[in-house]
Amino acid sequence: MIKLSQNYYCQIGAILVSISDYSRITPSIENLASICRENNRINPEDYTRFEVKRGLRDVNGEGVRAGLTEISEIRSFQTVDGKKEPIDGELYYRGYSIDDLVHGFLDRGDFGFEETAFLLMFGKLPTEAELDDFNNQLAFRRSLPSNFVRDVILKAPSSDMMNTLSRSVLTMASYDEKPDDISLPNVVRQCINMIAIFPLLAVYGYQGYTYKSGKSLFIHAPRQDLSTAENILHLLRSDSQYTPLEARILDLCLVLHAEHGGGNNSTFTTHVVTSSGTDTYSCMAAALASLKGPRHGGANNKVVQMFDDMEKNLSDWSDEDAIKNYLKCLLHKQCFDKSGLIYGMGHAVYSISDPRARILKQFVELLCEEKGLEKEYELYTAVERLAPQVIAEERKIYKGVSANVDFYSGFVYRMLDLPMELYTPMFAVARVAGWSAHRMEEIVNMGKIIRPAYVSVQPHREYVPRDKR
Repeated sequence: MIKLSQNYYCQIGAILVSISDYSRITPSIENLASICRENNRINPEDYTRFEVKRGLRDVNGEGVRAGLTEISEIRSFQTVDGKKEPIDGELYYRGYSIDDLVHGFLDRGDFGFEETAFLLMFGKLPTEAELDDFNNQLAFRRSLPSNFVRDVILKAPSSDMMNTLSRSVLTMASYDEKPDDISLPNVVRQCINMIAIFPLLAVYGYQGYTYKSGKSLFIHAPRQDLSTAENILHLLRSDSQYTPLEARILDLCLVLHAEHGGGNNSTFTTHVVTSSGTDTYSCMAAALASLKGPRHGGANNKVVQMFDDMEKNLSDWSDEDAIKNYLKCLLHKQCFDKSGLIYGMGHAVYSISDPRARILKQFVELLCEEKGLEKEYELYTAVERLAPQVIAEERKIYKGVSANVDFYSGFVYRMLDLPMELYTPMFAVARVAGWSAHRMEEIVNMGKIIRPAYVSVQPHREYVPRDKR
C-alpha cells in the first residue's frame, strides 16, 4: 500500500484504487439495495399466521423461555390470585438481592466489582482468602503483551471504540498458546484475562484515537494495588488523580452493569456462540458486536445528548411547564433527534422502577454536590418525575414507565469526565463479568447447539435460463 496526498491506495491488478472509493455508495450499489429491499419484504400478517415470536417475545411483550440460568434473576411483577401485578423492580445476582450486595460492600468501605465478578462466575460469595486470590489473579493479568499497544492499538486507531475493542480482543487470541481449548479450566483462565484487560483495551484504544486526532499521547501502566474502577480513572487521566467518591461511584456503575439475565441481546449471543463450541475470544467479540448496537448498549449516550439539547432550549431549568413542553416536543418528533423517544425512560422488563436506577440515583446526588452540579441534578429528577405523566397524557400509556439505569449512568460518566466515546465500552468492561459467567454456565451444561427454526414463506419457482430472464 502507498500513500499519496493523504489518500490511501491499493493495487488491484493493473488498477490503482483509492481506499475512499470503497466507502462510496455508487448508483450501482443503490440499485442493488433497491432490489434487495424489494425481494426481502415479508408480510407482517405471516408472523401471526405461523405463530412466530418476533424478537423471541410473546404478544404480551414477555420473552419466550429459551433457557435456564442460576446467574441472575429479574423480577418486575408478582402473581396475586392468578393475576400479575407490577412491583418495584428487583434484581438478584446468584440469588442475592442487588440492594443487599451493594450495601454489603459499601458498608465495609470496599470496592465491589471484583467480588461481584467472583460471585457471578463461581456462584458463591468469596471468602477473604478467595477474594484476595481472585484480586491477585486480576492484578497479575492486568497487562498486555509486549508492544501490543504500539503494534495493534496505535497502528490503526479508530473513532469507533467498540470496533477497536473487538479487534483487540480477537488479536489477543494470537498471543494465547491455547486459544481454542474450551476445557473449563482454560476458559476460566481466559475469562479472568478478559475481565483484567478490558479496561486497558478500552482506555488505550481511546488514547490512540485522540492521538490520531492531534492530541498528546499518554499511556499509563496499570497499577496492581488499585481496583478495576481506580485503574480506569488512573489510566484515563493525564495526572492519574481522582477522588475517593469518583472511584466508588464508578465501581458502583460497574457492579450495576455487570449482569442482567440470560435473555438480553449480548448475553444471549454469548450463549448462542458458546453452544457452537467456539473459542472465548470469538465469543467475547460477538457479545461486543451485539452490545455496540444502539438498541442495546448505546442508550446512555443518547440520554446525555438529549439533556444537552434540553439545557440549551430551556431558559429556566426549574420551569416544570417548560420541561413538560420539551418532553412533548420529544414525543411528537419535533426536537432533538426527532425519534419520538424520551431516552432513559422505560424498560423492556421493569415498569414501576429499575432497581439499578434507584440505587445509582442516591449516589448521583452526592457526586453532583462534589462537582457543584446541583441544578443539573434537579433537572434530571424533574424529568424523571414528569416524563411518565407526559407519556401517559400524550401516548395514552398508563402502565408504569420509569427511569432505567441509562438515565443516570450517562450523567455519572459525564461528571467523571469520561469521554462519550467510552460510555458503551465502560458498559462492556462491566458486562464482561456477566458474559464470562454465562459462557462458563453454558459450557458446564453443554447441550445441543442453539438452533431455533425459521419458517420459509418463499413460494417455489421454476428456474429460468439467463437468456430468458
